Amino acid sequence: MTNGVMPHIDEWLSRARQAIAARDMAGATAHYRKVLESGENPEAFLHLSSFEARANDNYRKGREYALRALPSATGLPALVPSVLLCLRHFEESAAMRRYIDASPFLRGMADPKTLHLVSAQLSWLGDQASAIDFVTLAMRQAPQMPSLRLARATMELFLGRFDDAEADIMACLRQDPGYANAYWVLAWMRKWNADNHHVDAIRRALDRPSQKAVDKTRLLYALHKELDDLGDVAGAFAALDTASRMHRAAHGYDMEDTRRLFSKLKQMPVQPPVAARGEGFTPVFIVGMYRSGTTLLEQLMGGDPGVFNAGELHDMAARIRLATDHYFPSAIDPVAIDRVPGVDFAELGRQYMQGVAWRLNGHTHITDKWPPNHMNVGFICQAMPHAKIIHMSRDPVETCFSNFRELFAHAAAYSYDQVELADYNNQYRDLMQHWHSMFPGRILDVTYADLTRNTEATMRKVADFCGFPFTDKLLQPDSHGKSVATASAVQVREKVVVRDVPKWAPYEKYLQPLIDGLH
Repeated sequence: MTNGVMPHIDEWLSRARQAIAARDMAGATAHYRKVLESGENPEAFLHLSSFEARANDNYRKGREYALRALPSATGLPALVPSVLLCLRHFEESAAMRRYIDASPFLRGMADPKTLHLVSAQLSWLGDQASAIDFVTLAMRQAPQMPSLRLARATMELFLGRFDDAEADIMACLRQDPGYANAYWVLAWMRKWNADNHHVDAIRRALDRPSQKAVDKTRLLYALHKELDDLGDVAGAFAALDTASRMHRAAHGYDMEDTRRLFSKLKQMPVQPPVAARGEGFTPVFIVGMYRSGTTLLEQLMGGDPGVFNAGELHDMAARIRLATDHYFPSAIDPVAIDRVPGVDFAELGRQYMQGVAWRLNGHTHITDKWPPNHMNVGFICQAMPHAKIIHMSRDPVETCFSNFRELFAHAAAYSYDQVELADYNNQYRDLMQHWHSMFPGRILDVTYADLTRNTEATMRKVADFCGFPFTDKLLQPDSHGKSVATASAVQVREKVVVRDVPKWAPYEKYLQPLIDGLH
């Protein structure tokens, strides 16, 4: 400033941007606060939203800033990435949908990275068709980027358009014969055979000196899957064992932290019941371990026209963050549990219901099938007396082996070591017993064996528990034309399958640490 004159708002913005360019986040934050002293500004709100939520652990203030930015940020192309990332951070799906719908200029943007980002958020919202439109626009602008084509293939996979997905993946591999992510997605698309597989190509890609460790890990998971399809059990396990060890070495996980967390959950105080409210719809939480059959159950329930399948929502965790004014990256953490005595459970439930309501169109029920919500049963029961909780369980060895074979995006850090995986399964099962004792009658247990072998009887119980009528439409997965954005996207398109020999049986001699650790 000069002659005692305060800088104009544009100068504060300029200083903030220069500070960001110099990686001076503290300086940028101070300058953006100066901007807000002169009036509301979307750029300042978006920066301070991130700062408050992440650096200051002031989750509510960060969310407030993000939502206050929206009215004036809408229509400003330069702020699109910041708006999208901010809303995604706070799991504000309704606001995200409104923002995208109110921004028709997005389709005309000349930045393929931004178009890809829009596409990714639409996919997160479950609108795979629009997501495909946007990533296709990005592909036209940057045809040399195979990652865009792979993104489209993944969305096609979620919609059950397997031939289109395979064609896009093969086009990716023609562009880049060593593209690890493409092989990984391709391997899990279908069961390959001796006349049609990619084992040799995957091995050539693995031999590339330039492959990064993360890419080698993905290639090894792909190799495991295709060798398994071909019946090479020894080779398949060797690839899986190497891949899981590589992934585990690169990602932190502490078994004792999980034990302490689950112990703290069992000690969580229970408040007097929230008064039941007149609600327009019923949330049904499907919980359990990953790969326990939750997707199959959800798709069967979707046969009822009054049931909306929302898939794996993280809304409950986001509302707990809001209720405890604390950010945590997973389903729950110790700090949030410590803050339970100050939680307004009626407001937590109201926030959850408000956050998912935009998805419904006359539906009476919505399924929320994020398996790690098994940790949040105590919050769900206290916040929403009308909510239904279905606990999906499966043979522990089969469940754990299915987890062990899966390369999760940013979840299930416990699943890459057999001993840690067995211990997590034990802790989870003990926790579910605790929830049953604390909230009798609130949880319906469904086993995968019953669901696949006695489908009608099981679905009658599910329908009765949830409060919708049983019909024959509940007996086969209702995934036609729907988005299924989970690791079961391929299998759930098939009819209900009864497996006489468990998948883990041929690998039994390799799985003794897992088997011995389960109880």
